Amino acid sequence: MLDIMTVWTLAEVEQAVRASWGADTCDPVAIPDWTPDNPSLGQCGTTALVIQDLLGGDLVLARVHLNGESDGNHYWNRFGPGIDIDFTREQFRKGQTLTEGEVVHRGPDGPRRCREEYELLRSRVLTRLGLIPPTT
Repeated sequence: MLDIMTVWTLAEVEQAVRASWGADTCDPVAIPDWTPDNPSLGQCGTTALVIQDLLGGDLVLARVHLNGESDGNHYWNRFGPGIDIDFTREQFRKGQTLTEGEVVHRGPDGPRRCREEYELLRSRVLTRLGLIPPTT
């Protein structure tokens, strides 16, 4: 978690995250399906990690199914019983369902998958929130 003194609303954090998504922050597996019309597609893992950096809490992982077949994974954040935050929830298409989520622990060396995408998203979000200066 970042050591910060600035206070934001959850809406401000969400706006910074959403404005920072792009094809270049998308999970490479989802890039063929990513469009500006569905910008949250493939952003769940990196987004959940950035939110945990900013706000703490737990990472939650569920399996995605489409018509009974495995169709990937989905991550979001949990801040206690009944307090889940999932900024990428609208990415799913008709027929997709999620299993019950379970808390997973982040490795000490950061993400193994999508590390570059995570670092780019994190940098953009921190810049939008005024925690790091914009790059020129």
